[in-house]
Amino acid sequence: MPKVLFIDSVHPMIREELLTMGFECDFFPDYGRNDFLMLAESYAGIIIRSKIRLDKEFLGKATNLKFIARVGSGMENIDVVYAEKRGIRCLNSPEGNRDAVGEHTLGLLLSLLNHLNRADRQVRSGIWIREENRGTEIKGKTIGIIGYGNMGSAFAQRLKGFEARVISYDKYKQNYSDGNTCETSLESIFDQSDIVSLHVPLTEETTWMVDDSFLKRFRKNIWLINTSRGKIIRTADLVTNMISGKVKGVALDVLEYEDTSFETMSAELPPELSYLTASDHVVLTPHIAGWTFESNEKLARVLVEKIRVTSDK
Repeated sequence: MPKVLFIDSVHPMIREELLTMGFECDFFPDYGRNDFLMLAESYAGIIIRSKIRLDKEFLGKATNLKFIARVGSGMENIDVVYAEKRGIRCLNSPEGNRDAVGEHTLGLLLSLLNHLNRADRQVRSGIWIREENRGTEIKGKTIGIIGYGNMGSAFAQRLKGFEARVISYDKYKQNYSDGNTCETSLESIFDQSDIVSLHVPLTEETTWMVDDSFLKRFRKNIWLINTSRGKIIRTADLVTNMISGKVKGVALDVLEYEDTSFETMSAELPPELSYLTASDHVVLTPHIAGWTFESNEKLARVLVEKIRVTSDK
């Protein structure tokens, strides 16, 4: 029987379905990278989230590997180019959590513009302030979406009904304008946006994409949302532009200080993070935009079907 190695814990449906397909499934929750390296050659498939990197060293050991299945969307912990040169199919499942990300991004925006977190804290402390908590409406604003894949398009769809103008830029897609967005150039995003939402993968090209020079290119002062990856934004430059007023507020589901598994943050945290946590113009969540009960199951279903198709070839 071909064997599949589960490196991360995932929805039990995946194991159940793979067993019915004739795979033997192994999971060693206490193992680390070196343990997995010693086992790699025994497996035809690997199921992973983000616990370790599947780099050239690892893939070089996995001499019988046919597929890697990433539960989620980001593939930055997998050397996809090298894997595909080796004939290893690389699968992911962004269709499974795009609804969750779209809803969460909208929730972050509403919380940011209407001071919901601050107002909640104040009322719980017996403080009743109205004027200082006056909100800003989405209606009439221009919302620029950078990256129009599964996540960006899901956010755009959920903005329907708010009567905002939604524009989007995607370097790798063309002719995708739909009833939810108007395709435009990056220069138009800089020129027209009131609100900017990032939905790009983490690659060499997008690492630290949002730095001081990037933020200063916006004609207006903006609100910024990031539900993609933390290292897309250089936090020190973000704070500089918040202090200057170029960035009026931010909503971040991801931070550059997360470890590779996204489960914890670095032990030593810089003053820029202290600024963010102390600011009333910041909304923070712990990398949970795609983390719902429903998405947990949908991610599994999507991935199982992709593995089934791959196995039938």
